Amino acid sequence: MDESRSNLFLENFHPKKMPFAWYLLGSLIIIIFSFLGQIPSFFFLPEQVVVSTNPMDVFAHLDSNLTLSFLLIPSLVAFFGFLLVVKYLHKQTLPSVTTARKKIDMKRILFGFTFWAILSAAFFGLDLFLSPEDYQWNFKLVPFLIMLLIAVALIPFQSALEEWIFRGYLMQGFATLTKSRFLSLVLTSVIFGSLHLFNPEIGKLGYGLLAYYIGTGFFFGIMTLMDEGIELAIGFHVANNLITALLVTADWTAFQTESLFKDVSTPSLMPELVVFLLIVYPLTLLFLGRKYQWKNWRHKLTATVHDN
Repeated sequence: MDESRSNLFLENFHPKKMPFAWYLLGSLIIIIFSFLGQIPSFFFLPEQVVVSTNPMDVFAHLDSNLTLSFLLIPSLVAFFGFLLVVKYLHKQTLPSVTTARKKIDMKRILFGFTFWAILSAAFFGLDLFLSPEDYQWNFKLVPFLIMLLIAVALIPFQSALEEWIFRGYLMQGFATLTKSRFLSLVLTSVIFGSLHLFNPEIGKLGYGLLAYYIGTGFFFGIMTLMDEGIELAIGFHVANNLITALLVTADWTAFQTESLFKDVSTPSLMPELVVFLLIVYPLTLLFLGRKYQWKNWRHKLTATVHDN
């Protein structure tokens, strides 16, 4: 086999040439499992459901740690739905929707997590140093420890599941439909970003924030296509959500946690949007490319997808 076509992630998942409709059916099953995971929260709804752009308002009367659990448990349930879809609907294995390697590379996941956790903490520390008035010390030992247990137990499922669905399952699904690595990248990135449309951050910062979410989708997607697997993206995504939950919270974010600090500043879209999309993300991809010796960037990002 031509070396340029061997060991390619997008070719791994559809040896039976299953039509794209199966991926739509699989996505529907995963969504149903996610809804099932929301059932426990229904017992804690107020008598009059709050109509708000911030879903956190519905559970404003509850302890923040309990609310955090209700937000994350659906992802845990959906993860089991995802496993069923991969195994029984597509007759495949979890590694086949994760990587082109023979097995999932845990070292890549751990490196991605460590690298982005350190970088995220450093950026927060720098902002805290430069603008201490924007933050309020929020530490309360017992609530923090409870939140820590919930976050460590559930956020990895929530973050990794998003990568398995978008950069794994759907990216490979769109490859069967479009036969294009580039279109698979674009479609999954736009859908990933658009699903954040109803996040409370959008209501506070405006629709321009969608550029950040879509750009992050491209960041993870490029990482996946160049590395021929989602291990790095999983590590990055888990670190991003976990470190943020532990370090800082705000009244207008999707995750309101018992974190160490509370952001009390007036939120703004710039300059963070420009810094991350135009500087941090590109430099990180170049660093990873050098570390993992990525080659043939144009081919891996734009080539036609061939059936095995």
